[in-house]
Amino acid sequence: MRDHGTDGGTAALRSFRRYTWWSLTGSTAFFLVAVAGAGLLASGVPVWARGAGAAALAVTAVCCAVLLHRRLAFDPTAAPGESPGRPLLAWIAAGAAGTATLGGVLLAVRDDALWALAPAMTVSVVATFLPRPRRWALIAVAMAAAAVPGAVAGGDDPVRAVLFPPGLVAFSAWVTLGSLWAWDIAERLNAARRLDGELAVTRERLRFAADLHDIQGHHLQVIARKSELAARLAAADPPRATAEMLEVQRLATNALSDTRAVVQGYRRTTLEAELANAGRVLAAADIRVQMNVEPAAATGPLPDACRHLLGLVVREATTNVLRHSRARAAEVDYRLTNGLARLRVRNDGATGPPGSGAGTGLRTLADRLRAAGGELTWEHEHESFVVAACLPVDASAEAR
Repeated sequence: MRDHGTDGGTAALRSFRRYTWWSLTGSTAFFLVAVAGAGLLASGVPVWARGAGAAALAVTAVCCAVLLHRRLAFDPTAAPGESPGRPLLAWIAAGAAGTATLGGVLLAVRDDALWALAPAMTVSVVATFLPRPRRWALIAVAMAAAAVPGAVAGGDDPVRAVLFPPGLVAFSAWVTLGSLWAWDIAERLNAARRLDGELAVTRERLRFAADLHDIQGHHLQVIARKSELAARLAAADPPRATAEMLEVQRLATNALSDTRAVVQGYRRTTLEAELANAGRVLAAADIRVQMNVEPAAATGPLPDACRHLLGLVVREATTNVLRHSRARAAEVDYRLTNGLARLRVRNDGATGPPGSGAGTGLRTLADRLRAAGGELTWEHEHESFVVAACLPVDASAEAR
Protein backbone atom coordinates (compact mmCIF):
# COMPACT_ATOMS: atom_id res chain seq x y z
CA MET A 1 0.00 0.00 0.00
CA ARG A 2 1.43 3.41 -0.94
CA ASP A 3 1.94 5.85 1.88
CA HIS A 4 0.94 9.20 0.41
CA GLY A 5 2.23 11.07 3.45
CA THR A 6 5.64 9.47 3.02
CA ASP A 7 5.65 10.19 -0.72
CA GLY A 8 4.75 13.80 -0.08
CA GLY A 9 7.46 14.17 2.55
CA THR A 10 10.08 12.61 0.27
CA ALA A 11 9.10 14.91 -2.61
CA ALA A 12 9.28 17.93 -0.31
CA LEU A 13 12.71 16.83 0.91
CA ARG A 14 13.95 16.48 -2.67
CA SER A 15 12.66 19.97 -3.41
CA PHE A 16 14.39 21.33 -0.31
CA ARG A 17 17.63 19.62 -1.33
CA ARG A 18 17.44 21.21 -4.78
CA TYR A 19 16.71 24.58 -3.22
CA THR A 20 19.68 24.26 -0.84
CA TRP A 21 22.04 23.27 -3.63
CA TRP A 22 20.89 25.98 -6.02
CA SER A 23 20.91 28.69 -3.37
CA LEU A 24 24.43 27.82 -2.14
CA THR A 25 25.84 27.24 -5.62
CA GLY A 26 24.10 30.28 -7.03
CA SER A 27 25.25 32.61 -4.26
CA THR A 28 28.82 31.28 -4.50
CA ALA A 29 28.93 31.73 -8.28
CA PHE A 30 27.28 35.15 -8.07
CA PHE A 31 29.74 36.58 -5.56
CA LEU A 32 32.72 35.09 -7.35
CA VAL A 33 31.65 36.48 -10.72
CA ALA A 34 30.13 39.75 -9.56
CA VAL A 35 32.80 40.68 -7.02
CA ALA A 36 35.99 38.85 -7.93
CA GLY A 37 35.24 39.11 -11.64
CA ALA A 38 34.62 42.82 -11.32
CA GLY A 39 38.01 43.19 -9.68
CA LEU A 40 39.63 41.48 -12.66
CA LEU A 41 37.89 43.88 -15.05
CA ALA A 42 39.02 47.00 -13.20
CA SER A 43 41.12 49.48 -15.11
CA GLY A 44 44.83 48.94 -14.97
CA VAL A 45 44.67 45.16 -14.58
CA PRO A 46 47.13 43.53 -16.97
CA VAL A 47 45.82 41.18 -19.64
CA TRP A 48 47.78 38.24 -18.25
CA ALA A 49 46.19 38.81 -14.84
CA ARG A 50 42.72 38.93 -16.35
CA GLY A 51 43.28 35.70 -18.25
CA ALA A 52 44.76 33.81 -15.33
CA GLY A 53 42.18 35.19 -12.96
CA ALA A 54 39.27 34.27 -15.25
CA ALA A 55 40.50 30.69 -15.60
CA ALA A 56 41.03 30.41 -11.85
CA LEU A 57 37.59 31.90 -11.26
CA ALA A 58 35.94 29.28 -13.49
CA VAL A 59 37.84 26.42 -11.83
CA THR A 60 36.95 27.67 -8.34
CA ALA A 61 33.24 28.04 -9.14
CA VAL A 62 32.99 24.58 -10.73
CA CYS A 63 34.85 22.88 -7.88
CA CYS A 64 32.68 24.57 -5.24
CA ALA A 65 29.52 23.47 -7.08
CA VAL A 66 30.70 19.86 -7.33
CA LEU A 67 31.78 19.74 -3.68
CA LEU A 68 28.46 21.18 -2.50
CA HIS A 69 26.61 18.59 -4.57
CA ARG A 70 28.63 15.78 -3.01
CA ARG A 71 28.14 17.19 0.48
CA LEU A 72 24.35 17.19 0.09
CA ALA A 73 24.47 13.54 -0.96
CA PHE A 74 26.01 12.41 2.36
CA ASP A 75 24.00 10.94 5.21
CA PRO A 76 23.69 13.54 8.01
CA THR A 77 22.45 10.89 10.46
CA ALA A 78 25.96 9.49 10.94
CA ALA A 79 27.27 9.17 14.46
CA PRO A 80 28.22 12.50 16.09
CA GLY A 81 31.84 13.48 15.68
CA GLU A 82 32.32 11.52 12.48
CA SER A 83 33.18 13.18 9.20
CA PRO A 84 30.17 13.48 6.88
CA GLY A 85 32.20 11.84 4.14
CA ARG A 86 35.31 12.07 1.99
CA PRO A 87 35.02 14.31 -1.06
CA LEU A 88 37.13 13.67 -4.07
CA LEU A 89 40.64 14.88 -3.29
CA ALA A 90 41.10 15.89 -6.91
CA TRP A 91 38.24 18.38 -6.70
CA ILE A 92 39.57 19.83 -3.45
CA ALA A 93 43.05 20.13 -4.93
CA ALA A 94 41.70 21.79 -8.07
CA GLY A 95 39.56 24.14 -6.04
CA ALA A 96 42.47 25.05 -3.79
CA ALA A 97 44.69 25.74 -6.82
CA GLY A 98 42.04 27.90 -8.44
CA THR A 99 41.41 29.75 -5.20
CA ALA A 100 45.10 30.41 -4.59
CA THR A 101 45.56 31.65 -8.16
CA LEU A 102 42.54 33.93 -8.08
CA GLY A 103 43.40 35.34 -4.67
CA GLY A 104 47.02 35.85 -5.65
CA VAL A 105 46.06 37.67 -8.86
CA LEU A 106 43.68 40.00 -7.04
CA LEU A 107 46.21 40.65 -4.29
CA ALA A 108 48.92 41.31 -6.91
CA VAL A 109 46.86 44.05 -8.57
CA ARG A 110 46.57 45.75 -5.14
CA ASP A 111 43.02 44.67 -4.29
CA ASP A 112 43.90 44.31 -0.63
CA ALA A 113 40.44 43.23 0.63
CA LEU A 114 38.40 41.39 -2.03
CA TRP A 115 41.24 38.97 -2.77
CA ALA A 116 39.99 36.90 0.19
CA LEU A 117 36.54 36.21 -1.29
CA ALA A 118 37.49 33.05 -3.21
CA PRO A 119 39.57 31.57 -0.37
CA ALA A 120 36.76 32.32 2.09
CA MET A 121 34.17 30.47 0.00
CA THR A 122 36.44 27.51 -0.70
CA VAL A 123 37.37 27.16 2.96
CA SER A 124 33.65 27.26 3.91
CA VAL A 125 32.79 24.51 1.44
CA VAL A 126 35.68 22.28 2.51
CA ALA A 127 34.79 22.83 6.19
CA THR A 128 31.39 21.21 5.64
CA PHE A 129 33.12 17.85 5.17
CA LEU A 130 34.86 17.97 8.54
CA PRO A 131 33.60 17.06 12.02
CA ARG A 132 32.80 20.05 14.20
CA PRO A 133 36.06 20.51 16.14
CA ARG A 134 38.19 20.36 12.99
CA ARG A 135 35.67 22.44 11.09
CA TRP A 136 35.86 25.38 13.48
CA ALA A 137 39.64 24.99 13.75
CA LEU A 138 39.97 25.31 9.95
CA ILE A 139 37.80 28.43 9.88
CA ALA A 140 39.72 30.02 12.75
CA VAL A 141 43.06 29.35 11.05
CA ALA A 142 41.70 30.69 7.74
CA MET A 143 40.52 33.91 9.44
CA ALA A 144 43.89 34.42 11.07
CA ALA A 145 45.71 33.75 7.79
CA ALA A 146 43.44 36.14 5.90
CA ALA A 147 44.55 39.02 8.12
CA VAL A 148 48.27 38.46 7.45
CA PRO A 149 48.63 39.95 3.92
CA GLY A 150 46.89 43.15 4.95
CA ALA A 151 48.95 43.45 8.10
CA VAL A 152 52.19 42.91 6.17
CA ALA A 153 51.49 44.95 3.04
CA GLY A 154 49.42 47.69 4.64
CA GLY A 155 48.00 49.77 1.79
CA ASP A 156 45.79 52.81 1.54
CA ASP A 157 43.46 51.55 4.29
CA PRO A 158 45.38 49.24 6.66
CA VAL A 159 42.37 48.69 8.95
CA ARG A 160 40.21 47.52 6.04
CA ALA A 161 43.04 45.36 4.70
CA VAL A 162 43.42 43.58 8.05
CA LEU A 163 39.78 43.23 9.16
CA PHE A 164 37.80 42.78 5.93
CA PRO A 165 39.34 39.45 4.73
CA PRO A 166 38.69 37.62 8.06
CA GLY A 167 35.19 39.06 7.99
CA LEU A 168 34.65 37.52 4.54
CA VAL A 169 35.77 34.14 5.84
CA ALA A 170 33.41 34.35 8.84
CA PHE A 171 30.47 35.53 6.72
CA SER A 172 30.97 32.82 4.07
CA ALA A 173 31.22 30.13 6.74
CA TRP A 174 28.07 31.40 8.47
CA VAL A 175 26.01 31.36 5.26
CA THR A 176 27.28 28.02 3.95
CA LEU A 177 27.26 26.08 7.21
CA GLY A 178 23.90 27.56 8.20
CA SER A 179 22.21 26.38 5.01
CA LEU A 180 23.75 22.91 5.26
CA TRP A 181 22.79 22.71 8.95
CA ALA A 182 19.15 23.33 7.96
CA TRP A 183 19.42 20.59 5.33
CA ASP A 184 20.91 18.14 7.84
CA ILE A 185 18.10 18.84 10.31
CA ALA A 186 15.48 18.25 7.61
CA GLU A 187 17.08 14.95 6.62
CA ARG A 188 17.27 13.80 10.24
CA LEU A 189 13.60 14.66 10.75
CA ASN A 190 12.73 12.74 7.60
CA ALA A 191 14.70 9.72 8.85
CA ALA A 192 12.90 9.95 12.20
CA ARG A 193 9.55 10.10 10.40
CA ARG A 194 10.40 6.98 8.41
CA LEU A 195 11.48 5.21 11.59
CA ASP A 196 8.23 6.18 13.29
CA GLY A 197 6.27 4.69 10.41
CA GLU A 198 8.27 1.46 10.61
CA LEU A 199 7.66 1.27 14.36
CA ALA A 200 3.93 1.78 13.82
CA VAL A 201 3.89 -1.13 11.36
CA THR A 202 5.86 -3.28 13.82
CA ARG A 203 3.46 -2.46 16.67
CA GLU A 204 0.49 -3.39 14.50
CA ARG A 205 2.12 -6.68 13.53
CA LEU A 206 2.78 -7.49 17.17
CA ARG A 207 -0.81 -6.66 18.06
CA PHE A 208 -2.06 -8.90 15.26
CA ALA A 209 0.26 -11.73 16.37
CA ALA A 210 -0.96 -11.36 19.96
CA ASP A 211 -4.61 -11.54 18.95
CA LEU A 212 -3.99 -14.52 16.68
CA HIS A 213 -2.05 -16.32 19.43
CA ASP A 214 -4.84 -15.67 21.94
CA ILE A 215 -7.52 -16.99 19.62
CA GLN A 216 -5.69 -20.07 18.40
CA GLY A 217 -4.19 -20.96 21.79
CA HIS A 218 -7.51 -20.64 23.60
CA HIS A 219 -9.56 -22.58 21.07
CA LEU A 220 -6.98 -25.31 20.60
CA GLN A 221 -6.62 -25.81 24.35
CA VAL A 222 -10.38 -26.21 24.78
CA ILE A 223 -10.57 -28.53 21.76
CA ALA A 224 -7.76 -30.67 23.20
CA ARG A 225 -9.47 -30.98 26.59
CA LYS A 226 -12.82 -31.85 25.06
CA SER A 227 -11.24 -34.38 22.72
CA GLU A 228 -9.62 -36.10 25.72
CA LEU A 229 -12.96 -36.15 27.50
CA ALA A 230 -14.69 -37.61 24.44
CA ALA A 231 -12.01 -40.30 24.16
CA ARG A 232 -12.55 -41.35 27.78
CA LEU A 233 -16.33 -41.42 27.29
CA ALA A 234 -16.27 -43.27 23.97
CA ALA A 235 -16.68 -46.68 25.62
CA ALA A 236 -18.50 -45.80 28.83
CA ASP A 237 -20.99 -43.19 27.53
CA PRO A 238 -21.14 -43.06 23.70
CA PRO A 239 -24.02 -40.52 23.53
CA ARG A 240 -22.12 -38.03 25.68
CA ALA A 241 -18.93 -38.69 23.75
CA THR A 242 -20.82 -37.89 20.56
CA ALA A 243 -22.10 -34.65 22.11
CA GLU A 244 -18.58 -33.67 23.14
CA MET A 245 -17.25 -34.30 19.64
CA LEU A 246 -20.05 -32.17 18.20
CA GLU A 247 -18.94 -29.45 20.60
CA VAL A 248 -15.36 -29.91 19.36
CA GLN A 249 -16.63 -29.45 15.81
CA ARG A 250 -18.42 -26.26 16.82
CA LEU A 251 -15.31 -24.93 18.55
CA ALA A 252 -13.17 -25.68 15.51
CA THR A 253 -15.66 -23.87 13.28
CA ASN A 254 -15.64 -20.88 15.65
CA ALA A 255 -11.84 -20.90 15.66
CA LEU A 256 -11.78 -20.70 11.89
CA SER A 257 -14.32 -17.87 11.90
CA ASP A 258 -12.40 -15.94 14.55
CA THR A 259 -9.13 -16.39 12.68
CA ARG A 260 -10.67 -15.06 9.47
CA ALA A 261 -12.12 -12.14 11.40
CA VAL A 262 -8.73 -11.27 12.89
CA VAL A 263 -7.10 -11.40 9.47
CA GLN A 264 -9.77 -9.10 8.13
CA GLY A 265 -9.34 -6.77 11.12
CA TYR A 266 -12.95 -7.03 12.33
CA ARG A 267 -12.75 -9.06 15.52
CA ARG A 268 -12.16 -7.43 18.89
CA THR A 269 -12.29 -9.23 22.19
CA THR A 270 -15.02 -7.99 24.52
CA LEU A 271 -15.16 -8.46 28.26
CA GLU A 272 -18.80 -9.61 28.26
CA ALA A 273 -18.18 -12.28 25.62
CA GLU A 274 -15.08 -13.60 27.40
CA LEU A 275 -16.82 -13.75 30.80
CA ALA A 276 -19.68 -15.74 29.28
CA ASN A 277 -17.24 -17.94 27.38
CA ALA A 278 -15.20 -18.58 30.54
CA GLY A 279 -18.23 -19.85 32.42
CA ARG A 280 -19.27 -22.07 29.54
CA VAL A 281 -15.80 -23.52 28.86
CA LEU A 282 -14.96 -24.21 32.51
CA ALA A 283 -18.30 -25.89 33.07
CA ALA A 284 -17.79 -28.01 29.96
CA ALA A 285 -14.47 -29.18 31.44
CA ASP A 286 -16.32 -30.45 34.54
CA ILE A 287 -15.05 -27.56 36.67
CA ARG A 288 -17.46 -25.99 39.10
CA VAL A 289 -17.40 -22.32 38.30
CA GLN A 290 -18.83 -19.45 40.32
CA MET A 291 -19.41 -16.25 38.34
CA ASN A 292 -19.62 -13.11 40.49
CA VAL A 293 -20.20 -10.37 37.96
CA GLU A 294 -21.98 -7.15 38.88
CA PRO A 295 -24.53 -6.31 36.17
CA ALA A 296 -23.58 -2.64 36.37
CA ALA A 297 -19.91 -3.51 35.98
CA ALA A 298 -20.47 -5.71 32.96
CA THR A 299 -22.20 -2.90 31.08
CA GLY A 300 -20.51 0.01 32.91
CA PRO A 301 -18.58 3.02 31.65
CA LEU A 302 -15.30 1.24 30.98
CA PRO A 303 -13.83 2.31 27.59
CA ASP A 304 -13.88 -0.22 24.78
CA ALA A 305 -10.09 -0.47 24.74
CA CYS A 306 -10.03 -1.39 28.43
CA ARG A 307 -12.88 -3.90 28.01
CA HIS A 308 -10.83 -5.49 25.25
CA LEU A 309 -7.79 -5.70 27.51
CA LEU A 310 -9.68 -7.19 30.47
CA GLY A 311 -11.28 -9.64 28.05
CA LEU A 312 -7.80 -10.81 27.11
CA VAL A 313 -7.02 -11.31 30.81
CA VAL A 314 -10.17 -13.43 31.27
CA ARG A 315 -9.24 -15.51 28.23
CA GLU A 316 -5.64 -16.04 29.38
CA ALA A 317 -6.69 -16.90 32.92
CA THR A 318 -9.26 -19.40 31.63
CA THR A 319 -6.69 -21.01 29.35
CA ASN A 320 -4.25 -21.29 32.26
CA VAL A 321 -6.90 -23.04 34.38
CA LEU A 322 -7.31 -25.65 31.66
CA ARG A 323 -3.62 -25.97 30.84
CA HIS A 324 -1.83 -25.67 34.18
CA SER A 325 -4.18 -27.16 36.73
CA ARG A 326 -6.34 -30.09 37.67
CA ALA A 327 -9.00 -27.70 38.85
CA ARG A 328 -12.22 -28.91 40.38
CA ALA A 329 -13.56 -25.43 41.17
CA ALA A 330 -12.97 -21.91 39.87
CA GLU A 331 -14.26 -18.46 40.69
CA VAL A 332 -14.50 -15.40 38.44
CA ASP A 333 -15.19 -12.06 40.11
CA TYR A 334 -15.60 -8.73 38.30
CA ARG A 335 -16.79 -5.44 39.77
CA LEU A 336 -16.28 -1.66 39.73
CA THR A 337 -14.87 -0.20 42.95
CA ASN A 338 -13.73 3.38 43.60
CA GLY A 339 -13.20 4.18 39.94
CA LEU A 340 -11.36 0.92 39.28
CA ALA A 341 -12.46 -2.11 37.28
CA ARG A 342 -11.33 -5.13 39.28
CA LEU A 343 -11.13 -8.63 37.87
CA ARG A 344 -10.17 -11.74 39.85
CA VAL A 345 -9.95 -15.35 38.62
CA ARG A 346 -9.16 -18.06 41.14
CA ASN A 347 -8.91 -21.84 40.76
CA ASP A 348 -7.81 -24.79 42.85
CA GLY A 349 -5.77 -27.80 41.76
CA ALA A 350 -2.88 -25.64 40.51
CA THR A 351 0.13 -27.80 39.64
CA GLY A 352 2.48 -24.92 39.00
CA PRO A 353 2.65 -21.34 37.73
CA PRO A 354 2.12 -20.59 34.03
CA GLY A 355 5.12 -20.94 31.81
CA SER A 356 7.35 -17.92 31.40
CA GLY A 357 8.15 -18.40 27.74
CA ALA A 358 7.50 -15.97 24.92
CA GLY A 359 3.99 -15.27 23.78
CA THR A 360 1.03 -13.31 24.97
CA GLY A 361 0.84 -14.76 28.46
CA LEU A 362 0.40 -13.07 31.79
CA ARG A 363 3.73 -11.24 31.62
CA THR A 364 2.87 -9.60 28.32
CA LEU A 365 -0.62 -8.72 29.54
CA ALA A 366 0.91 -7.23 32.70
CA ASP A 367 3.00 -4.90 30.54
CA ARG A 368 -0.05 -3.85 28.57
CA LEU A 369 -2.10 -3.15 31.69
CA ARG A 370 0.78 -1.21 33.21
CA ALA A 371 0.97 0.95 30.06
CA ALA A 372 -2.75 1.69 30.48
CA GLY A 373 -2.33 2.72 34.11
CA GLY A 374 -3.52 -0.57 35.59
CA GLU A 375 -1.96 -3.62 37.17
CA LEU A 376 -1.99 -7.39 36.70
CA THR A 377 -0.74 -9.77 39.38
CA TRP A 378 -0.84 -13.52 39.91
CA GLU A 379 -0.14 -15.67 42.94
CA HIS A 380 0.44 -19.39 43.33
CA GLU A 381 0.00 -20.70 46.84
CA HIS A 382 -0.32 -24.39 47.64
CA GLU A 383 -2.96 -25.64 45.21
CA SER A 384 -4.58 -22.27 44.58
CA PHE A 385 -3.78 -19.88 41.74
CA VAL A 386 -5.19 -16.33 41.61
CA VAL A 387 -5.02 -13.82 38.77
CA ALA A 388 -6.03 -10.27 39.70
CA ALA A 389 -6.29 -7.25 37.40
CA CYS A 390 -7.35 -3.68 38.01
CA LEU A 391 -7.73 -0.87 35.52
CA PRO A 392 -8.90 2.75 35.92
CA VAL A 393 -12.33 3.36 34.47
CA ASP A 394 -10.97 6.40 32.62
CA ALA A 395 -7.86 4.58 31.29
CA SER A 396 -6.53 5.98 28.05
CA ALA A 397 -6.39 4.37 24.64
CA GLU A 398 -2.95 2.98 25.44
CA ALA A 399 -4.82 -0.12 26.59
CA ARG A 400 -5.23 -1.15 22.99
